[in-house]
Amino acid sequence: MRERMAAASVGDDVFGDDPTVNALETRVANLAGKEAALLLPSGTQSNLVGLLAHCQRGEEYIVGQDYHTYLYEAGGGAVFGSLQPQPIPVEADGSLSLDVIKSRIKPDDPHFARSKLLVLENTHNGKVLGLDYMAEAAQFAQDNGLSIHLDGARVFNAAIALGVDVSEIARHVDSVSICCSKGLGAPIGSLLCGSDELIASARRWRKMAGGGLRQAGLLAAAIDHALDNNVERLRDDHANAKRLAESLQAIDEVDVQSNQTNMVFIGLPSRETGEQLAASLAEQGIKVIGGQRMRLVIHLDISEQDINKVVDSFESFFAHPG
Repeated sequence: MRERMAAASVGDDVFGDDPTVNALETRVANLAGKEAALLLPSGTQSNLVGLLAHCQRGEEYIVGQDYHTYLYEAGGGAVFGSLQPQPIPVEADGSLSLDVIKSRIKPDDPHFARSKLLVLENTHNGKVLGLDYMAEAAQFAQDNGLSIHLDGARVFNAAIALGVDVSEIARHVDSVSICCSKGLGAPIGSLLCGSDELIASARRWRKMAGGGLRQAGLLAAAIDHALDNNVERLRDDHANAKRLAESLQAIDEVDVQSNQTNMVFIGLPSRETGEQLAASLAEQGIKVIGGQRMRLVIHLDISEQDINKVVDSFESFFAHPG
């Protein structure tokens, strides 16, 4: 990856003349089945400019209250664009109830913000939204005058789990944000994909939000390498996560609450237990965030041997707590 970065042809992406960025944007747009794509520094900014390109001031987007776009991105849509989020509960499978969405769509009345956009997330906490649901949501949105933006930070994980191309998921939405610095292993970068018109608007918002890039071909080359080498190997992450979940479930004090794709969520007897466990793991070079509920995420830098070490460390801690 570093060799390809060093050898990348570069230009000034703000002026649209970085050949490696241009080629990457075309490539990812094609992968997503969209007309155009835009390279951005982060998934947060990719989602932000997507919201801003879809909605005008005073309009609202309907979103899961536990989705990243609402909960973990500092309220950017409201701060930058005066957009109103309408959060609703997330279902156990990671989806949003279409009936609940229907009940939250505002009537065409000057008392209310105009409901404009539905935001979905696939995967959500490692859970995959199936193609049937995506198709139902797309038809629902069309029938109710909404566009759909998909936070697809880990959409390649979803595609691998479903055994389909990313375009089969993205065909049901108007825009999708794809992160390349998570499971794909690039050092930085997300791409927003959508229509030519939407991406032209997003490009202007990217500049306004401070995301204009110069010789970004270095980053695009890293992402090209990741797309060439790190998509199919996501299966290894899924397999390692399953092995981890099965092994931890055998420990009485550990409650494996969820395991899909590359994530394992566990519950522990108490927050204090979680903090003590995190401290014990840290002494062995294993980094987790302590708490009564933990999210364990598998990626390309975690091997089968690493999984064995984590399991051994959990077993040792609970055999000799404190």
